[in-house]
Amino acid sequence: MPAVKSKKFNEKITEATEQAKENPYLQKIIEDKELRDNAVAALASVRAAFDRANEKGWDKADLVTDKKLRKELKQAADGFKQTKEDLASAGEKPKKKRHPLRKLLVFAIIGGIVALVISEDARKALLDALFGAEEEFEYTSNATPAGASTNGAA
Repeated sequence: MPAVKSKKFNEKITEATEQAKENPYLQKIIEDKELRDNAVAALASVRAAFDRANEKGWDKADLVTDKKLRKELKQAADGFKQTKEDLASAGEKPKKKRHPLRKLLVFAIIGGIVALVISEDARKALLDALFGAEEEFEYTSNATPAGASTNGAA
């Protein structure tokens, strides 16, 4: 009969191992040293707090007033929180930063170029702003046409 229990136990261990290999969170803990260190430190803090509570005898009044126990529990909670955050961010892609002003600037530049291409008045206004307004003048010729006399004798 013990051989049957041992066989079932071995099958359960094999199944648990296969599930662990496929678990992305465990893979991340195995691969990431910092994450693994955080998890180990949190577990060590929990163990220290548990050992201290066992020494005190689980008396509620003693456990509540024990500063060292509270410190160890806080360290454990912080370690688990950090591990949880690291695991949660492991599967996510980093968020892209939004740049609304940059988008607005690009849109304004493209709009300005389109306006210059389409509107002749806009082009003239830009050229006047850049190079100054054109001087308008009328040309009058002092030259006389050939064949016409200026002295009155024809």
